[in-house]
Amino acid sequence: MRRLLLTLTLAAGLPLAARALPPVPPAPPVTLTPDRPAAPAASTAAKPDARLERGRYLAIAADCMACHTAAGGKPYAGGYAIDSPLGTIYATNITPSKKGGIGHYSEADFARALRDGVRADGSHLYPAMPYTSYAMLTDADVGDLYYYFMQAVQPVDEPARQTALPFPFNVRLSMLGWNTLFLDNKRFVPDPAKSAQINRGAYLAEGLAHCSACHTPRNALMAEIGSQTLAGASLGAWHAPNITSDKVSGIGAWTDAEIAAYLKTGHVEGKGQAAGGMAEAIQNSLQFLRDDDVAAIVAYLRTVPPVRAPGQTKAAFSYGSAASEEAALRGMAGSTEHHSLNSGAVLFSGYCASCHSASGAGSTGQAYPALFHNTATGGNTPANLVSAMLFGVERKIEGEEHEAFMPRFDQRSYVQPLTDEQIASIANYVLKQYGNPDVSVTPAYVAQARSGGEKPVLARAQPFMLPGGIAGILLLIALFVWLRRRQG
Repeated sequence: MRRLLLTLTLAAGLPLAARALPPVPPAPPVTLTPDRPAAPAASTAAKPDARLERGRYLAIAADCMACHTAAGGKPYAGGYAIDSPLGTIYATNITPSKKGGIGHYSEADFARALRDGVRADGSHLYPAMPYTSYAMLTDADVGDLYYYFMQAVQPVDEPARQTALPFPFNVRLSMLGWNTLFLDNKRFVPDPAKSAQINRGAYLAEGLAHCSACHTPRNALMAEIGSQTLAGASLGAWHAPNITSDKVSGIGAWTDAEIAAYLKTGHVEGKGQAAGGMAEAIQNSLQFLRDDDVAAIVAYLRTVPPVRAPGQTKAAFSYGSAASEEAALRGMAGSTEHHSLNSGAVLFSGYCASCHSASGAGSTGQAYPALFHNTATGGNTPANLVSAMLFGVERKIEGEEHEAFMPRFDQRSYVQPLTDEQIASIANYVLKQYGNPDVSVTPAYVAQARSGGEKPVLARAQPFMLPGGIAGILLLIALFVWLRRRQG
């Protein structure tokens, strides 16, 4: 989630069908975005290659394009930078080039990389490639994916930029220990007590779409916490929300139609809209899934055990209503009762009201969403509100006339960069005027989000690992010498 934004580390993991589950049936023609590779042209007399179409559909469902294609780059040629807390991880070239890609991979090599996280040369992949989820894939689906990449993807001979994490995370062999502890290398097995639709949804959500990679919190070693599956997690500056069946903290109060619409379009009026990694997942993958597969994911999510956030008693989308301070700002009201919010109100009027309206009701048609009844403003964390202001929102859905867009206001803004203090002031105004008034934002919080969010324990410990390791070795040597002298 999607580019993750996933905080992938050497000691981190990201985080469908069993043999009894039939392979994906031949998909109807999938509408491709301009940068998605098409199958080789066929004559009008030739029959469609059903296996290639299955492989193409699986690659879309697994969102391979999102991470393996850099902005402006060639499809699947790698080079996309994943900014993890431990350093930048560059996605590899997975085109069928024998020089720069995986053209020399056998199907067994491909399966091992996909499901075990081990490259053809024996070195370990970082869990930026969510092999912990892909481990569920059937042999048939892995074979169809391999066929698609080898037959339909244009080879690119230029190797992708190499990842170079700092010590000790550059020691890829250490992933062997992490995999021993946390990799469940079992294929998906349908639950006989569940319907075929729910099993299909589980295969898609847990395996191909790897939802838990973003939406499940992690322990100190960055492995997913099983008891908190899909309960929401921090992803750098963003927050992947709780998508369990809980009616307050999760999506239990959403209708099936609302969840399906969100997965296909990234927007549901009165609930929320996708940004960051989720917007990329919808743009590159989820919007292209067949309706029956989207319905299967929805059915599966209904079965995920509810997880309630501590202290949360009100759904995030239930906060707020339309309200405006424009009259007071223009001197049309004598009261100064809102003086404490004046700075935020003034900034909101200048930077936000033209799109979201002075009352926060959004634009007609909600191309610019309302700021009340919105999970970004009513949640128990301001992460997505602040990140949307800092990094903007961009989401394109095929068939829609206009893409969802909000300019960024960080130092890369082409509109007007805003300071940490200004972002905090606007966020606090929006939270108190339209969202959860119990949540507040400090300039320090904005500064942290601007730099990538709060770092996990491993990232904070990294500067001390080398000197600590040397000190440990010296201590062991000293102890050995002392023991030898005592024995002498």
